[in-house]
Amino acid sequence: MSKVIAEIVEVRGGRCSAGHEVGQVFVFTREKTPSLCPWAMGALLPAVAVLLNNGNFYWAGEGEPTRWGCPDPDTTVVFSLRKEE
Repeated sequence: MSKVIAEIVEVRGGRCSAGHEVGQVFVFTREKTPSLCPWAMGALLPAVAVLLNNGNFYWAGEGEPTRWGCPDPDTTVVFSLRKEE
């Protein structure tokens, strides 16, 4: 079963208002989404859907993680997304 791993790699501008911290890992599958701030979830779901459906992003090499940020303009949380089989 495919899964997408979202790991927090950076919090820009201070502390995340939802309490997320660098090093936290969240696992997405076709059947389950993790408990995550709704703003971050909204930012990640489109990219997660692409990866879970065997898509890729032109700027990333095969199997290379991509980086995505939540939309909080004051304390942006940056995630690294990678697909695992």
